[in-house]
Amino acid sequence: MCLAIPGKIIEIEKNVAKVDVGGVSRDISLDLCPDVSVGEYVLIHTGFAIQKVDEEEAKETLDLLRKMAEAI
Repeated sequence: MCLAIPGKIIEIEKNVAKVDVGGVSRDISLDLCPDVSVGEYVLIHTGFAIQKVDEEEAKETLDLLRKMAEAI
């Protein structure tokens, strides 16, 4: 089973994007998903953007992950 986490693209330089994932900034590769822009959300798996997702779905998923973390 694999887990992909949504992140918001805040900066792009060549094929690397800086994304915000729940307040944490990470650099990820855009090699698998090159057609994205700053401000869009992507699913991230093992350091790669694998798919664009809409903002509502991304925020809902991040909220569920936050609630799960609080419950632990």
